[in-house]
Amino acid sequence: MQDFGVPVEPVAKIEDRTLPGDIRVRVYTPILGQVLPCLMYFHGGGWVLGNLDSHDRECRTLANQAQCVVIAVDYRLSPEHKFPAAADDCYAATKYVAEHASEFGVDASKVAVGGDSAGGNLATVVALMARDKGGPRLAFQLLIYPCTDMDAKDGSMQDLADGYFLSAAGMDWFNDCYLASPEQRTHPYVSPIYADVKGLPPALVLTAEYDPLRDQGEAYARKMEDAGVAVDVWRCAGMIHPFFSLGGIVDYARTTHTEIASELRSIFAA
Repeated sequence: MQDFGVPVEPVAKIEDRTLPGDIRVRVYTPILGQVLPCLMYFHGGGWVLGNLDSHDRECRTLANQAQCVVIAVDYRLSPEHKFPAAADDCYAATKYVAEHASEFGVDASKVAVGGDSAGGNLATVVALMARDKGGPRLAFQLLIYPCTDMDAKDGSMQDLADGYFLSAAGMDWFNDCYLASPEQRTHPYVSPIYADVKGLPPALVLTAEYDPLRDQGEAYARKMEDAGVAVDVWRCAGMIHPFFSLGGIVDYARTTHTEIASELRSIFAA
């Protein structure tokens, strides 16, 4: 699927690093010699697939267009590493970057979290963990067709269960790989739809019209909005679940990259 992504863009500086806890990250710096905002990016792949290379093209594009440092996190994968390993890695990496911002040329007051699919889940879980653990204070959540409710069985999960790339059966398989027991499906750090979401940073939630996860992403956006969180929701018409990674063959994906980058620039400027 990497070959279906946007073309590989040059970035001023790209560095692979290993953070405490043996967490590998890739740092994309679009402008040298300046202190920049930062987007911590967590890749999709059902907590089972993906790595620093799988979303490299998207991270390059976001760094260049949003004019921010993008730090991709190579969190531990399932089924070898069950919940909460991935969430713990993503939170630890985010906390380290915020506390050592000068090492990365990052403005500690402008650190956002983001990701697609399972990565979108991890992004908002990191925001919950940061609130619950007393920091770091985050500026924004970028949630691209996030999984927010592992217990969801109706609505788009039922209506779009098969035939649109991601299937309901596929989600069940990913979930089973990720969790140590079925009871964890409603844990707030697994399914944030069950969390108290008061005090979370502003969010942009993207959903795809033909995605089994569409309704739960939009339900989570409503839950945050009802709790007083500033939320924008973009339902991407005609799109299927992985469209964000298909910028090489889907024009809408490239347009969405540009619009997300514009949103990030506005948030960081504010």
